[in-house]
Amino acid sequence: MTEIIEIIIAIFIIIGVFLSLVSAFGVIRLPDVYTRNHAASKATTLGVMSILIGATIFFFVKDGYFNSRLVLGILFIFITAPVAGHLISRSAYHSGVKLWNKSVQDDLAKTRQKQKQKG
Repeated sequence: MTEIIEIIIAIFIIIGVFLSLVSAFGVIRLPDVYTRNHAASKATTLGVMSILIGATIFFFVKDGYFNSRLVLGILFIFITAPVAGHLISRSAYHSGVKLWNKSVQDDLAKTRQKQKQKG
């Protein structure tokens, strides 16, 4: 393997590890369920995808074959993690979990009031 490709692989893996670490700190330190869920779904998705892209490049250059399982893993994480994060936040909101007291804006408040008036 050439040095340039090894550096590119290392950059992808380091970015992935950094984003996963930031996500872990976000889950621990952020104040409410919505911001924690945001950190867990967005940063972890990018972190895992970066690591898998680095692994895909590594195995393609080292062994000379294209690993479709890694690409399917990338696609699966890319599609499911943000959707799951959105659904978890939405269900937490509709079940009555309060926003952080210093939250500035509640975009779903009007929708919630309309639903209460209907039913």
